Amino acid sequence: MSDLDIKFAALADATRRSILTMLLEDDMAVTDVAEPFDMSLAAISKHLMILANAGLISQEKRGRVKWCKLEPDALKTASVWMQGFGQFEPVNLDAFERFLETELQDTATQGEDAQPQSSP
Repeated sequence: MSDLDIKFAALADATRRSILTMLLEDDMAVTDVAEPFDMSLAAISKHLMILANAGLISQEKRGRVKWCKLEPDALKTASVWMQGFGQFEPVNLDAFERFLETELQDTATQGEDAQPQSSP
């Protein structure tokens, strides 16, 4: 999976996009990130791990507290790629996600249509 694929996969989830928006303001402790969400700390930690693996955030331990920090340059390659399509400027990630879902459904449907028919 390419770096760009990993970033887009991480951005495909609304919870992870919300976390990135929260981190635009400032670094946050993991417990503070988890607070507005109706899910377990373990579930939030999994979302944070996906974001960290995609390079969108970094995490560091300060004393006994784990902190999350937005990596602002992490989306540069994705932004450059999307700007090549003009119609995605400014980027509306929800609309882009719907576009990708439609494209994937169309591709899957075309793949089903291309299946060889067995003769009776």
